[in-house]
Amino acid sequence: MGLGAVGAGIGYSRVAKPEPTVYQPDSLDLPTHLDRQKTVCIVGGGLAGLACGYELSQRGFKVKLLEKSPNFGGKIASWTIEVGGDKFQMEHGFHGFFPQYYNLKSIVAELAIQENFKSLEFYSLVFRGRNYQPEVFRPSHSAFPWNIVDLAIASPNRFDWGINLADWHHLQVFRAITGFQIPRTFDQYDHKTVAEWVAEGFPQGLYDLYFLPFAKSSLNAPDVLSAGELLQFFHFYFFGNPEGLAFNGTRDDMGTSLVQPIIAAIERNGGEVIPEANVSQIHCAGGKISQLTYQKGPSLYGDVPFWVGKNPQLSDEQSQYYGAGDRVFRAQTPETALSLTCTHQGCTVQPQADGSFRCPCHGARYDQEGRVIQGPAQRDLARFRITETNEEGAQLVAENPPTPEEQETLEADYYVIAADVPGTRHLVGLMTGEVDEPFREAVQNLAVSDPFAVGRFWLDRDFPWEHSNFASLSGYALTDSITLYHRIQRQFMEWSQRTGCSVVELHAYCYKEKEFPTQEALLTTFEQELREIVPELKEAKILHKELVNQKNFSGYPPESYATRPETTTPISNLMLAGDWVKMPFPCGLMERAVSSGLLAANGILHQEGLKRRSLLSVNPSGMFRI
Repeated sequence: MGLGAVGAGIGYSRVAKPEPTVYQPDSLDLPTHLDRQKTVCIVGGGLAGLACGYELSQRGFKVKLLEKSPNFGGKIASWTIEVGGDKFQMEHGFHGFFPQYYNLKSIVAELAIQENFKSLEFYSLVFRGRNYQPEVFRPSHSAFPWNIVDLAIASPNRFDWGINLADWHHLQVFRAITGFQIPRTFDQYDHKTVAEWVAEGFPQGLYDLYFLPFAKSSLNAPDVLSAGELLQFFHFYFFGNPEGLAFNGTRDDMGTSLVQPIIAAIERNGGEVIPEANVSQIHCAGGKISQLTYQKGPSLYGDVPFWVGKNPQLSDEQSQYYGAGDRVFRAQTPETALSLTCTHQGCTVQPQADGSFRCPCHGARYDQEGRVIQGPAQRDLARFRITETNEEGAQLVAENPPTPEEQETLEADYYVIAADVPGTRHLVGLMTGEVDEPFREAVQNLAVSDPFAVGRFWLDRDFPWEHSNFASLSGYALTDSITLYHRIQRQFMEWSQRTGCSVVELHAYCYKEKEFPTQEALLTTFEQELREIVPELKEAKILHKELVNQKNFSGYPPESYATRPETTTPISNLMLAGDWVKMPFPCGLMERAVSSGLLAANGILHQEGLKRRSLLSVNPSGMFRI
């Protein structure tokens, strides 16, 4: 009977594509819209905050969305740059929209912006330094195990997988990857890293070909990523996914294609979106947030002290550095510090022999005190007082905090924190009054992954390319993927047709800071590897280059699942959203952010007695779970 049931399931998954699973559907006939005025303050204008604000504004809530950056979208934000007299929209890097992003796709459909996306047709995985042929993934309509069968038939490396189910360790790997189930998988595998799990006896070819490159695309390195999280990631993207791995890209930049349409919908429904809004205080009383204070303006720092960790990779006998990625500070004296974040586009400026600072991305220069001496930057580097230090870091406070007249205090019925991990830790640290200490501790224990870097190059020639226009790369010291923007987005396609030139982007998903301690080291290595990846570019002239370097992506280390905060909190009118939130169903990356925002909205709708939005996912459990 068991074999018959498995056989029927296998036959179904081959003949008819399984439908998405509906999470937590409302069976009651509940109202969908408010019949009275209710207000919601959302802090964070990335995908999670935008999705939450979109859903609540559709239901009659008065939404006020605060974003500290001048650009909405968070990790998918866009901003204008100038290259040789032409203006382009720059982003934090290429993002692929997979077909199982059901909740994100539902918003796209409701906004009627499907034409803003285009299929990339297929997806390549190219290897360096190993005897593996490139892998190619295309759209599929088969669920497990037929997607594995199809992959084996199409893969030129099928005989290199190294799977031997007579080997007990290999059998355990097979059971783990085909039997994903929340929370059982986390109970069994969240205590070890991917690297530790692999060392126990993992098929080498399977790891080299699929698990290593895809593990890094989770933006967490194998030596720090929980094996349980990797299994969830793989279940969502492959083993539990009947849609295949080919995906869409945006025809224009992400801001134009997705972010601005969502913002427009929120504003049409009476919502207010406020850029450069920096929260300075959140007060709690009676188990709720009673009020929130923020300031408007270009400063990212208010009058509240904040802690940053030491950076041993940058520090030396002469200077002490704090922070990392695009948020680095240098102690000028024992009492003062200078932000090294360029005020133009946020690159980290580099100290020069004469004591000045230079931006490696766009050439802005600052004197020893951080004053602008050469554009394109218009504002001086931010200055801080060091109020306290310890072995782990320093506490800083802005030298010129805002005046009370520059601040605004608001009171809302509900609040949603939809910031990234550093932002969320900072916001919860600002809370005063009655705050649940275990909740505060759980947020402060959230991890940040290794830094993420993007190098985009404008080159004086085009070149032949046999792989997909976005391709994953494996085996390079820094580079994990390549994107040919002049073959994907309209602004670059038009420029390329007019000039005969190209625009290429390289990603480093989770590099080690000790190996690439400066942004100049990143740019130099990106350039060297680009000329190796595309030999036709060895003699090409670089017309322009952009670097985006961040250390704010969510980390998923071992032993973090059990204490990871959920959408609901002990503070009754506070919800959390972001790709770092513990999710009750499989999802990843952009879909995880959007789904968390909609789940936060559902929490508020539920409290108001309104019908919750139906959320979709792939089959939440693997076929061979036991």
